[in-house]
Amino acid sequence: MAHTRRTPVRHLRPSDLRAAAQLVTQATLGVVGVTEDVHQAVRQRIGLPGGDAPDRAGGLTGRIYAAIRGAAHGIGAGIDGVLHSLAPLLERPGADHADSAERAAVVAALNGVFGDRLAAMGNALAQPMELRHGGQALPLHAPERLAQRLGGASPHLLLMIHGLCMNDSQWLRSGHDHTPLLAETLQATPLHLRYNSGLHIAANGRELARALERLTQHWPVDLRGITLVGHSMGGLVARSAVHEGRLAGHRWPALVKHLLFLGTPHHGAPLERAGHGADLLLASSPFTAPLARLGRLRSAGITDLRHGHLRHPDDARHDEPLALPDGVACLGVAACLAPRRGLLAERLVGDGLVPLHSALGEHDDSARRLVFARDSLHVVYRTGHLDLLSSPAVAQRLQQWLQPASAGS
Repeated sequence: MAHTRRTPVRHLRPSDLRAAAQLVTQATLGVVGVTEDVHQAVRQRIGLPGGDAPDRAGGLTGRIYAAIRGAAHGIGAGIDGVLHSLAPLLERPGADHADSAERAAVVAALNGVFGDRLAAMGNALAQPMELRHGGQALPLHAPERLAQRLGGASPHLLLMIHGLCMNDSQWLRSGHDHTPLLAETLQATPLHLRYNSGLHIAANGRELARALERLTQHWPVDLRGITLVGHSMGGLVARSAVHEGRLAGHRWPALVKHLLFLGTPHHGAPLERAGHGADLLLASSPFTAPLARLGRLRSAGITDLRHGHLRHPDDARHDEPLALPDGVACLGVAACLAPRRGLLAERLVGDGLVPLHSALGEHDDSARRLVFARDSLHVVYRTGHLDLLSSPAVAQRLQQWLQPASAGS
């Protein structure tokens, strides 16, 4: 069988390679630490002395682990130095370094899983939050340039907020994008949010609230309405942003007319709960307890999905439910892979990632149940989580909800 020649990976930048080298170094150090922890746990279990510190081996073994750590740091620094020297040759002045779809997807996935760590390390792959128009970031701190970029803006702003491990370009799926349809229905100017989905939901909510406050202050025309559409985690970020904006006394939350949720895990997603269960199982044995560190290699954003947390962990009311904002038309579409409702479909199957009852805001505890207005929820069957982005039935329902006659906007 003939081998197909692979196309060169042209969408990577030298800065990406340096950032990846840093990430690999940190991952190597993490694995070395886990291995040493296991070593120590076994020695302590059978009564052998350990090192000077509970989690560090002593003697020759300890010196070997220290040497490995030193080598990892040295290799990482060496790689970074070589790539830094090559950067001027590879990144030509004036060259077009706009994101390719491939690079944007990889960076989005890395941020979803490691985003909090990338940000803490100052890694170049950490995704900053951007409000984007026409595929380009808006200059929020340059009012004159912002006005030029938003020339011909409508009095209504439509903001599309992607989910975990995704980016703004991925609203286009299977040749369909809800954005132009909703923009036409609302006669709105569409923007997209790109953000680090590995950060705490509350952190993203707070940053989005501040960004929207700056944006609305410099909107070229009198802004009279805002519609926020969130897919999956994006719906939680939208709810958090409205909450944070109201707490800060911002003006923009009063302009929000609609909050649309597509497969949003209001009460959590089993994907993260399964990871939490793995932590508990690993920690139950002294031999596997150190491996629980691997189970915790999840971003803060993923961890927040365990219970759909919208408040920051430092908030004393972190575990308290957050009601839907009053005065806003809250609308939700949930998907289910099954052909009809049932206990299995609602609690386990859902759309493959989010249980049906979570996407509908239902909860066994009435204090946590979200109160949606009548006819504000819709379920599409035989549909998966990502299919919500391309489903004609979903597009039709959203359009019906947002028609001026029925939405009152």
